[in-house]
Amino acid sequence: MIALVQRVKYARVTVDDRETGSIDEGLLILLGVHTTDTEDLLPWLAAKCTNLRIFPDAEGRMNRSVLDHGGSILVVSQFTLYGNAQKGNRPSFIESARPELAEPLYEAFCEEVSNLLGHPVARGEFGAMMDVDLLNWGPVTLSIERRNQ
Repeated sequence: MIALVQRVKYARVTVDDRETGSIDEGLLILLGVHTTDTEDLLPWLAAKCTNLRIFPDAEGRMNRSVLDHGGSILVVSQFTLYGNAQKGNRPSFIESARPELAEPLYEAFCEEVSNLLGHPVARGEFGAMMDVDLLNWGPVTLSIERRNQ
């Protein structure tokens, strides 16, 4: 499972001109699910994302988590994170989990993060063509991956 974590001033997702989720300061997490992923990866990845110390402290150093900062989280499913463009010009998505595996893991990840955050996370719409609007703060973007061995 891979989480592309962006510290944002704001982020929002729309589907067919309908807003499905939005946040002010916090984290936008783009979540990719691999074909070998299972639920046992979720606690580690959710805790890693919510405890990342990437928000500024009083001296401007990245020393506070989204929990410390009091920010929100928006989670968007993104199967293209496991796209492979090593050969040719058309990416292969063979390593991306099929929807019947990916959707329940996406939903469970959102619940795990919500529990750690203490309130619901904003969400995209699984499987939809989404428009994501954000202001990356810094910019700060980190890729966090955990896979079954």
